[in-house]
Amino acid sequence: MDFVLETKNINKYFEKPVEFHVLKDISFGIKKGEFASIMGKSGSGKSTLLYILSTMDTDYTGELYLNNKLITGQNHHKLSRIRNKNIGFVFQFHYLLSEFSVLENVMLPAKKLAEKSLAEIEHDAMEKLRMLDIEKLAHQRASRISGGEKQRVAIARALINNPSILMGDEPTGNLDSHNSENVFSIFKRLKEEEGLSLLVVTHDEDFAKRTDRIIQMEDGRILD
Repeated sequence: MDFVLETKNINKYFEKPVEFHVLKDISFGIKKGEFASIMGKSGSGKSTLLYILSTMDTDYTGELYLNNKLITGQNHHKLSRIRNKNIGFVFQFHYLLSEFSVLENVMLPAKKLAEKSLAEIEHDAMEKLRMLDIEKLAHQRASRISGGEKQRVAIARALINNPSILMGDEPTGNLDSHNSENVFSIFKRLKEEEGLSLLVVTHDEDFAKRTDRIIQMEDGRILD
């Protein structure tokens, strides 16, 4: 099976104030080009799992594979590079730098990766903005655009390094229904036209129902 992301027997404990087994034996995979959603009540372990999958949390047992390579156990410097190159991330809050322009915000992860010239990065960033229909905002300050536009900019930024997988933590949680619909359409188009894999934690049942697969979590486990 061609998985872009796979976990084997992942367990996670919180130690304080008492030991709590938060993720229990999580094993699953996301196929190339699959658009999957994770659902579950608050406290079911969804966000904790996403932070492990995104390589930001390394304090777990079990194995995490990205593009069939074992990621578990790599040092922080290496993980930071793997993450920046292979994983795009869209949060509920866009985390744009308000004093920077839209274009500068989108360019940031590529500048950090430093694999291309500034001119190439700027060209790629404009391409992403064009793809999301917001190229006209390129030179506006991020603080001056609407909430729906900010989330599109955040998606463009997540795509700038052409990641293997795009992860979202409640990416429509702060948006009205019109803008939520826009984000869903963008994600679906990325899957269909770009062959991108997507994994999105969401409370929005309508959103989840239209993804390829819902991964249901309860009490730190994945329900089959």
